[in-house]
Amino acid sequence: MSFGQGKWVKLGQKGAGPGARSSHAIAIVGQKVYAFGGELKPRVPVDNKIHVFDLQELTWSVAEATGDVPPPRVGVTMAAVDGTIYVFGGRDSTHKELNELYSFDTSTNKWTLLSSGDSGPPHRSYHSTTANDRYVYIFGGCGVDGRLNDLWAFDTAEQKWVKFASPGDNLKGRGGPGLVVASGKIWVVYGFAGMEVDDVHCFDPVHEEWAQVETKGEKPTARSVFSTAGIGKYIFVYGGEIDPSDLGHLGAGKFSGEFYVLDTETLMWKRWDDGSDSSDHPGPRGWCAFGAGKRDGKEGLLVYGGNSPSNDRLDDIFFFTPCLDASGK
Repeated sequence: MSFGQGKWVKLGQKGAGPGARSSHAIAIVGQKVYAFGGELKPRVPVDNKIHVFDLQELTWSVAEATGDVPPPRVGVTMAAVDGTIYVFGGRDSTHKELNELYSFDTSTNKWTLLSSGDSGPPHRSYHSTTANDRYVYIFGGCGVDGRLNDLWAFDTAEQKWVKFASPGDNLKGRGGPGLVVASGKIWVVYGFAGMEVDDVHCFDPVHEEWAQVETKGEKPTARSVFSTAGIGKYIFVYGGEIDPSDLGHLGAGKFSGEFYVLDTETLMWKRWDDGSDSSDHPGPRGWCAFGAGKRDGKEGLLVYGGNSPSNDRLDDIFFFTPCLDASGK
């Protein structure tokens, strides 16, 4: 597969949706987008409902959830394996870091608390999560005593946690990194480690080895809290914070609206012409909910909401589809 340009489409929304928010999460199962958590005002969780967006009908609904419904939170992550969504961590209304792992069965709308306390990763928020067809991976984030650099996996078949080898001090603890499974490895891309950083690391789960990789090409500037997705051997990176606010999480930093792709085989970055002058382009933003999924049978990246340069939370939805060649076909 050889990618060229790509195209953003702004999706219409019918009915009453969740509203503007940032620091929330989504997971895509089939043609449904499941959204959870987030904030409208900084550090104040909005709600704990599961909002469902139909990618075909473009309609919002609220799942009538049962079971162990998690409390509201920000800085939370989600990932789906088959028809089950896994939700980990975040920060509650008292600013306490959390470490519960919940599952949400999309066929029954039932929540189940799978782990808490000392049985899994330590408490954290603004970490990153990704998944393959069996494992849900958790990396980094803001812990009780500082930023973390640990990698964990929840085995959905065995229903147990696995902690991987430490990457050492070479991979600094960070919040808001990209985390992607591609080419049989788990990739950690950029993030905030006291400053925005631009390093790339990968973990080989077969040999249980970490490596820092030197990338080349049209390399993005250092950034964090960007939207990312893995499709095939490619890692897609859109937007993010490239200069933090002096007010920390209470303010809006400087955001990017650029789109980059990393080929994990050649380690070559490429900046894409993604129609930044189009009204369908999401523009500069960060702290979005995002996920890889399919629309009209084509794989791509969905971005929902986030924070804007004016520090206003957003409620729009965009879908980016990579094209197969530079002509856009």
